[in-house]
Amino acid sequence: MSDQPLSPSTPDLLAAAVAALGGAERPGQVAMANAVTTAMENERHLAVEAGTGTGKSLAYLVPAIRHAQNTNTSVIVSTATIALQRQLVERDLPRLADALEPHLERRPTFAIQKGRNNYVCLHKLSLPGDAPEALIDEEDISWLGRHVKRVNEWAQETTTGDRDDLEPGVPDLAWRQVSVTANECLGASRCPHGEDCFAELARERTREVDIVVTNHALLAIDALSDIDVLPEHSVTIIDEAHELDGRITSVATNDISARALTMASRRADKLGAKKGELENVVDDFTAVIDLEEPGRWENISDSARAGFVAVRDALWRTREAVGRSPEGESTNQPETHAERENLKNHLTDLHDAIVRILEVFDEPDPTKHTDVVWLTRSERNGDSVSVAPLSVAGLLHDRLFGEQTVVLTSATLTIGGNFNAMAASWGLPRGEWDSLNAGTPFEARRSGILYTARHLPAPGRDGLAAETLDEIAGLITAAGGRTLGLFSSRRAAEQAAEAMAARLPFDILVQGQDSTGALVEKFAASENVCLFGTLTLWQGVDVPGRSLSLVIMDRIPFPRPDDPLLQARAKAADAAGRSGFMEVSATHAALLMAQGAGRLLRSVNDKGVVAVLDSRLVTKRYGSYLRKSLPDFWETTDPQVVRGALARLVEQG
Repeated sequence: MSDQPLSPSTPDLLAAAVAALGGAERPGQVAMANAVTTAMENERHLAVEAGTGTGKSLAYLVPAIRHAQNTNTSVIVSTATIALQRQLVERDLPRLADALEPHLERRPTFAIQKGRNNYVCLHKLSLPGDAPEALIDEEDISWLGRHVKRVNEWAQETTTGDRDDLEPGVPDLAWRQVSVTANECLGASRCPHGEDCFAELARERTREVDIVVTNHALLAIDALSDIDVLPEHSVTIIDEAHELDGRITSVATNDISARALTMASRRADKLGAKKGELENVVDDFTAVIDLEEPGRWENISDSARAGFVAVRDALWRTREAVGRSPEGESTNQPETHAERENLKNHLTDLHDAIVRILEVFDEPDPTKHTDVVWLTRSERNGDSVSVAPLSVAGLLHDRLFGEQTVVLTSATLTIGGNFNAMAASWGLPRGEWDSLNAGTPFEARRSGILYTARHLPAPGRDGLAAETLDEIAGLITAAGGRTLGLFSSRRAAEQAAEAMAARLPFDILVQGQDSTGALVEKFAASENVCLFGTLTLWQGVDVPGRSLSLVIMDRIPFPRPDDPLLQARAKAADAAGRSGFMEVSATHAALLMAQGAGRLLRSVNDKGVVAVLDSRLVTKRYGSYLRKSLPDFWETTDPQVVRGALARLVEQG
């Protein structure tokens, strides 16, 4: 930390930015900007809850730009969603650079960095196209080929190669045929197309800029790998930090399936490996897996262990065979040589995943397992065995918080009224972090009602009860449409939509009918429309104004009891003398409910109701914990009161 005073000050820069952007001073924004500045200067981690309307992006970008220019280092800004990344790079940062340029020695600079699989791979496009399609049904091949051909044509014209710039887009299955992950990449120095690589060119643009915008997945890869993926930096700001645990867990999860092994085997055969070397053991592996129980494995049968060992050894032998390239291949047949190197990397990943699975069961004491293994059955995609960390707190403690100053922010970080649950899940070092609740300019108690339908039967497993459907119809009628329905399952959302479409004079949109963005646009454009959906709608809808005055949650969104990873985490908490239910299930539900309730008030003039059709919110002891995680709405359990309030909102026009 430099002893030289930093100038101009954060308050001065923030005031200049707000004035240039036509805004007004917000106390919460000022408090957050000052706290972020202090965290950077004192090299202490910071957690900030900044509710909707606080202006948190500006509150961290201004001190971040100031810090970057005073220290001549980049600041990383990581987000969970593409929508926020695009907002930062396409709107917030360009406008902020214009506003701050007159007050700084030079114009602020910024760039975006995404994972390699977000960019089309020129090498992948140059390879023969039959291998990736080996396990695809015949009727899908021509469909897939059309998409791949369009991407190929676009790749000759685009300057970015970024999937987000391809309009209209292509399905995930097609994109996987034209892109590579970081582990599959040959590296710019070995790839025949290294000089023109879109991912490398994007990475080059991030060198020596003030702000590098990235995503949680790439941040995880950078933190967990031994090589630097992101530019050199000493400060990371994590927006949408409530998603950090889940995204890091996803990156640290490995999967093994017969489908992946068979595809790798067929690629190896084309490169001269011993035919059937891997495919023979895949058949035995599949037969063994068919006999195992789906769900979490806390121990492993002798036959399953033998199956994994056989595949592990065959993978390594196949890797060695693939690695023995003929003399002169790298110059005479560069494309084949590149495919050989790519497949070697892929086989190494598969081998290491199996080693990791076996290591779990080499530890005889289940309480000391640091990874969780489970089997998932799928008729569509085939069975797969997954291995994931029991907790990412230790990884983050050592590899993220131990290396740099980190600022974590979101509209929802306090669970049960404090930051403790989130801090524990992140592994924040004790005594080395501060917190701030920057509040919100919205007056939740005057603008919103939290209604709990206490009179309804407890939610069951057999779909929505008739009484619950009656309640939904009554609430939507009182609200005049204008309803966002957040459901705990796709089946419940579709059941409710079908019932309401038959009973109500409003258009009912259901997630899955179109892209989420298109559905939200239709919903926002009219007051006589309802939108029903599941998890992504709980967190991704921003519809201010009269198009949304009622948010319905069909039940408390506890995780599924058969979720192997969360089940293991709860069991570990119980074994350690803590409450697994409160630490895992209740915290998971509280975070989602806070996100869902946050869809209601998106501007200072918004008013409305959050209706929870689950009596447990007021009848169970944990209900108070969940309610403390929600905005401070006025609360009622009286259906007549809430319907009257909704009707008055309609009358007020």
